[in-house]
Amino acid sequence: MKKTALVLGASGLVGKQLVMQLCNDSRYQKVTCLLRRPLAQGFFDNSYEKLEPIVINFSQLQEYQGYFLVDHVYVCLGTTIKRAGSKSAFRKVDFEYVHTAAQIAGLQGVKSFVWISSVGASATSKNFYLRVKGELENAIMSISYLKNASAVRPSLLLGSRAEHRFGEGLAISLSKVLAPLFKGRFRKYQPVHASTVAQQMINLQVF
Repeated sequence: MKKTALVLGASGLVGKQLVMQLCNDSRYQKVTCLLRRPLAQGFFDNSYEKLEPIVINFSQLQEYQGYFLVDHVYVCLGTTIKRAGSKSAFRKVDFEYVHTAAQIAGLQGVKSFVWISSVGASATSKNFYLRVKGELENAIMSISYLKNASAVRPSLLLGSRAEHRFGEGLAISLSKVLAPLFKGRFRKYQPVHASTVAQQMINLQVF
């Protein structure tokens, strides 16, 4: 039997790659995307019959529980402190929205739930970004009624973004130069393409 999927954060770097892969995956019959704003015309190269984009208010995510009546939930939500405007606004997107989505998914009985974390995520990290990611991992994994929850932990993401992030671009350029050093236990710090992360997310789902 073919599956249904729900994607939160389809307009992001990984989210876009994920939606394209899901729409081209014969195991899925429908892919619903919850978005903060309408997708620009031609955002996806092809017109996918499986795709159903829905614009919602993420601050009121509880009101959209019906869309979570699917087999698999994918969460690619994420921002930066600079773009969010403050640490509290960043936490609202990267922790609160994702945690709420996990709670709803569990209550609706989804078969599996996958979200994007980060390499180095730790609730005890001195780095605010990594600490929030780690706290989120702990919070989601403690939801007893949520089945098959998994996180992918990518390093720096490669791909074409709609927005330019100078600091991230500089870090990626530097990491490419240092790539030969990323071996063994340091391999996880190698930059990874968004399409690879999207495929990892699909591979983690329970079919």
